[in-house]
Amino acid sequence: MDDRPAPLAHLPALEELSATARSYAEAATAPNTVRAYAADWKHFASWCRREGVESALPDPQIVGLYITACASGAKSIGGRKNAVSTIERRLSALTWAYSQRGLRLDRRDRHIATVIAGIRNSHATPPRQKEAILLEDLLAMLETCDRGTLRGLRDRAMLLVGFAGGLRRSEITGLDVARDQTQDGRGWIEILSDGLVVTLRGKTGWREVEIGRGSSHLTCPVVAMETWLKLGRISEGPLFRRILNGGTEAGPFRLNDREVARLVKRTAKAAGLRGDLSEESRTYLFAGHSLRAGLASSADVDERYVQKQLGHASAEMTRRYQRRRDRFRVNLTKAAGL
Repeated sequence: MDDRPAPLAHLPALEELSATARSYAEAATAPNTVRAYAADWKHFASWCRREGVESALPDPQIVGLYITACASGAKSIGGRKNAVSTIERRLSALTWAYSQRGLRLDRRDRHIATVIAGIRNSHATPPRQKEAILLEDLLAMLETCDRGTLRGLRDRAMLLVGFAGGLRRSEITGLDVARDQTQDGRGWIEILSDGLVVTLRGKTGWREVEIGRGSSHLTCPVVAMETWLKLGRISEGPLFRRILNGGTEAGPFRLNDREVARLVKRTAKAAGLRGDLSEESRTYLFAGHSLRAGLASSADVDERYVQKQLGHASAEMTRRYQRRRDRFRVNLTKAAGL
């Protein structure tokens, strides 16, 4: 008699649990990250096919050659050099993809570790930060949104809530009207007398963001939200949606998070922000993160409150968002007696 246990796949009682376990494993990584990793794996697999090498097994030497091609702009990847941050993300994507297949890519292997270290030393540049949308900028952008149309009301609510909440673009479009209303929702709102409470599922778990009522109805994020919900006839499901039927009706489908970046770029251009630059330069200067950076740079409060609002684990990360921070508030030169 064979006393070996039956494989899990042959135990009907565990099939449902296996399916649930797979869904939990998929939920461990943010959807945007999964999409980026999938694109990176496709890029790697295509390079392997062109070079006539195998991508199925995690070979550190092959991966080392791949990231070398990415850094050097080899013809096999299109002749365009990838930024160091892009190469590091591609490497993380390969590690993740192999782990999903039950395989392990050893990033400490010399074929990878020494190459990536050399790439950092040779090509790393200071991070290029997006322009912060400051208060005066935001007011000008709001004026470009037509308050007489549903699209304009939606866009005003997105800009104001994104700015006042210091929200990421995926957090803005992932919101539902209330708790547990959609499977793809990343959070929900609760409108109270004093303001708006936004509950979010972030990278490190759940957190609450408080958005108080403003001093003017024209610029109050809570009033903008209430107006959008009322005139858009939205009582449940996704909060920010596509506009249908010639701009007369809010559809059932959630906006893609890329629409936030497009909205910021479009309204910044319409408001004439940074008109001293070319149109192409302005396109790259503003993005969804401009709203988060704008709050961090505009709010004249203790830094710890800004850190909490943005959901940062460290004050150092918050300071990266503060474009107008007083860098020399603590002057060690004078403190040392010079």
